[in-house]
Formats: sequence, C-alpha cells, structure tokens
Amino acid sequence: MVIQPKIHFTFFQEFRDYLLITFGLLCYAVGFNCFQLPYEITTGGVAGAGAVIFYATGFPVQYTFFLVNIVLLSVAIKILGWKFCLKTIYAVFMLTFLLGFVKEMTILFAQNHPQEFVWSTHGMPQIVRENIFLSCILGAALEGIGLGIVFLSNGSTGGTDIIAAIINKYKDVTLGQMMMLCDFIIITSSLLTPSGHVQNLLYGYCTLIITNLLLDYVIDRGRQSVQFLIFSRKYEDIAAAINTTGRGVTVLDGIGWYTRKESKVLVVLAKKRESTNIFRIIQNIDPNAFVSQSKVIGVFGEGFDKIKVKAAKK
Repeated sequence: MVIQPKIHFTFFQEFRDYLLITFGLLCYAVGFNCFQLPYEITTGGVAGAGAVIFYATGFPVQYTFFLVNIVLLSVAIKILGWKFCLKTIYAVFMLTFLLGFVKEMTILFAQNHPQEFVWSTHGMPQIVRENIFLSCILGAALEGIGLGIVFLSNGSTGGTDIIAAIINKYKDVTLGQMMMLCDFIIITSSLLTPSGHVQNLLYGYCTLIITNLLLDYVIDRGRQSVQFLIFSRKYEDIAAAINTTGRGVTVLDGIGWYTRKESKVLVVLAKKRESTNIFRIIQNIDPNAFVSQSKVIGVFGEGFDKIKVKAAKK
C-alpha cells in the first residue's frame, strides 16, 4: 500500500519528462528548418554537421543526424551504460523524425502560398523574407529554448553531448568546454562548402552564442531555488503547515544575543515558484514572524536536482 503512490509518481514524472523532451525537440526542429537552413546558417552539434553536408551535397540533414548518432550511441552504451543513453536514444529517433517532418511541412505550406515566400538555392522557403539577421536570431532562440527544455527534463540530443561525455569520463575537461570546441569546429567547417563565406560563418557563431545563452537561461530559470529562515514563536504550527505542501523543514536551536533568550529557527529550501505559498502560510499563522528569504545557487538532493559529479579515482 505504501509503494503504490511512489510507482505512480515515477510513471507520471517520466511521462512528463518525455512529453517536455518532445516539445523541446519540436522547438529545435522548427528553429533549425524554418530559420537556419534557408539562409545556410550552420549551427552546432551533429545537426550542424548534417547542415554542412546538406549545403555541400544536398544529402538530407536528418539522415546524417541519425547515422552519426547511431555510431556514437553504440560506443556510448558500452562506455557510459544504458541509463545515460535511454532518453538520448528516444531523443535521437524523435529528432530525426521531427527534422524531416518539419522540413516537409514547411515546404508544403510554402508551396501552397508561393507568393509569400522566397526560395533558397537548396529548395528551402525563407519564412523571414530576405532578412538573414532576424532569421538567425529567431532560429537560435528557438534552438536554445528547445535544448534548454530537453536538458531540464533530463534529456539529451546526442551528438556532441555524447562525445563530450565520453571524453569527460577519461580526461579532466568539462562538458561545456568539449561541446563548445566541437560546435566551433563544426561551424567553422561551413567555410569548406561551395557556398560558404565569412558572413554566414559569423552568423553561425552568433547562433552558437545566442543558443547557449538561452539554453543556460531556461535551465537556470527552471532550477531556481530559495532558502527561508523563519523566526517565530509559532514555529511548530508553521513547520507542520509547510510540511503539508511536500517541503521539508529543519528546526535549529538559536539564541537572541540581545535578549539572551532561546528561540527556534526554521530552515526551508524550496523552488522559487513555491515562495508565495510559503509566505501565505507564514502570514496566516503568525503575521509577526521574522522571515529571511535568499536565493541559492544550487540545491541538490531529494525533491531538487541530483548530485552529478565524477567519483574520485582510487
């Protein structure tokens, strides 16, 4: 009887993660196909490498993305294990489908409204007509937001993420550094294509910067936490009420230096979005309570983020 709620919670949590991963991948596919490809802007990752091949040969991006990731996943499963790769495998198959699906839908829509679109040399309609700068901004924004949602849901799009994770396992190099290096090499390689020129290369670098900025913004906004220090004579009632919301409360012994009287201090760690509810609880029970709220850089453990560090080498 006690185990059943945990099973349901895990199922719905996983279902929500996969739903959000799918939505994030859709945002990425729209940004990539509708705003990057028509102007031959190269983004990072395996999708960016696929774009370079597409500009040079016309070979569909989704096929390159799928083939490269299958090779990387086969290596990653042996080195990193199934647990790391499960959601990545789902994301690879789903993004492969969405890259092709969004591309075909965009072309189909443009063919039905030919007077509204300008076509690129590779047969892609320009959603933003003859404005490469705006297209770069919109495409990078959608890609960054999409990737942020994917990563926030414990997902991964494979590609350079896998390469970075494998190298990080054996070398003292951060994931961010490795991913940035891989993306820089991929974007720079766009100069080797027949239509490659410095302007598109610079837009590719802009795309990389904007994508990473928005990715970090989405992740940081989704993981913002706060810490409460609550001083009140009715600490027991406040602690019990906060506990009913699913948040834990720690009671510390304190002493007022001026009054020399002992007091109890409640320590509460919560998501930022839960702050209003906690303030309402405190106000309803003890309007005269003294409360300190502060932002915390990271909270790890049950109910928050998982601790992710490499084990020390023995």
